[in-house]
This record gives sequence, C-alpha cells and structure tokens, in this order.
Amino acid sequence: MLRRLTPSAAIGLFGVGFYLFLAIFAPLLAPYPVFEVVGKVWEPPSWAFPLGTDNIGRDLLSRLIWGAQITILVAGAATLLSFAIGVLLGFFAAIIRGWVDQLLSRMIDLLMAIPTLIFALVVLSVLPTDLYVLILVMAALDSTRVFRISRAVAVDVAVMDFVEAARLRGEGWGWIMSREILPNALSPLLAEFGLRFAFAVLFLSTLSFLGLGVQPPVADWGSMVKENKDGIVFGISAALIPGTAIATLAICVNLVVDWVLNRTTSLKGGRGDA
Repeated sequence: MLRRLTPSAAIGLFGVGFYLFLAIFAPLLAPYPVFEVVGKVWEPPSWAFPLGTDNIGRDLLSRLIWGAQITILVAGAATLLSFAIGVLLGFFAAIIRGWVDQLLSRMIDLLMAIPTLIFALVVLSVLPTDLYVLILVMAALDSTRVFRISRAVAVDVAVMDFVEAARLRGEGWGWIMSREILPNALSPLLAEFGLRFAFAVLFLSTLSFLGLGVQPPVADWGSMVKENKDGIVFGISAALIPGTAIATLAICVNLVVDWVLNRTTSLKGGRGDA
C-alpha cells in the first residue's frame, strides 16, 4: 500500500510524522523549559531564539514544540474516546434496531441540533478547567458525528448474509460487532478517524483561543495564538507561527485522509459527516 503513495499523501505522512516526532521527543528537542522567561518581549528571531520570543519573553520554538505535545495528546485522546463511544453505540443501534435504534438516534439528533462550540463553551464554563474534563467534553461532542457514520456503515453490513448466519448460530451482539461488522467497516472508519482528529485539533485550538481550552502557563497552539495576537498590530509574527502549525497539521492529516479514502472502495463518493 505504501508503494502506491501519491506525492500529496507522501507530503501528508511526512508532515504528520514530523509533528508526532516533535510531540514524542519534546523534552529532548525543546531548547528551553516551557515556562521559563529567557529574553525580552517579542524579540526577533536570532541564534539564541530561532523563532523569537513571545509576549512575556519565553522562547517561541520551545513553546511550539511543547505545544505540539499537548495539542496532539488532547486531540488524539479525545478522538480515540469519541470513537470508542460512537462506534460502540452506532454498531449496537445497527444490530439491535427497533426502539433502541430510534431512542439512540433521536438523542444524537438532539445533541447535534445544538451548535457544538456554544455547547462546549457553556459546559466548560461551569466545569473545572483541566485536561481530563476538556478531553471528556470534546469526546462527548464528537462522538455524535462518529455515531452517525458508524451506524450508517454498520446498517449496510448488518443485512449481509454472513451476519444473518451469525445470528442464526446464536452469536451475541458483541461477537457480531467485533467479528463480523468491525472488520468490514474498518477502512471508512480509519479515514473518518483522521478527519475527526483534524477537526479535534482545530476545535481545541478554538477553545484555547477563547480561554476555555488548555489553560496557561501550559502551552498549546491555540493558547499561543491568543497570547501573542496583540503583536500582530505592531507587525510581530509571533501569533502566526502557532497558527501556521495548526493549519499545516490539519492540511497534512486531510491529505492522508484523502489518500486512504481513494484506496478504499466503500466510501469513494465522500467523507461522511464533516
């Protein structure tokens, strides 16, 4: 499969791999501690500070590297949890059908009717601001989208003859989900996972920019944009550096998702819910 990489997919995989490398080895790669003030306010790039300093004199390169770790950790954990919830409920609804399917679907419709950002802002404003709460809120909101696509894929698979044969053999719904439906739904779900991860990065950055995401002095890319946004008025590019990191990571993930979708046969017409 890797032998058939397109140039865009190769660029996407390189970009994702580069940011993962920064996140994993942040303690070794960052020149300075993330909280330490090492220079003057908004110093220009130099040998000592390759990307300059931020609004209180911290090294931007160090905070960008540490921010990659927090951003990818929170977005990745939220995406994994949202898929665990959404896929489990979506497959369960597709297998059981009847009033269980209707009840779950209507509850998901109700949650999806509320604007995601507004709902997150209301919930996070009354809950403790820590990473665990942030991950849980993001996962709960994103699991509604995962439920929709996993249920849609599972409904198509659940009517196949091999699933009916498993029912007649007396297999339970857990066995049918894990052994019959999941292997046949894996390709579109993997592509959707990449897409949802990109949305999680953007959503986390938005929450941090609005002050309800990752809290200072911990660094993530969205909070770095917020901290340095006033410098744009004076021609300081400190806010544009983490903004560029957010954009390039999202683009690279989408390039990989496009390639995965083109390699599958079940969802070649589109990506599902965006």
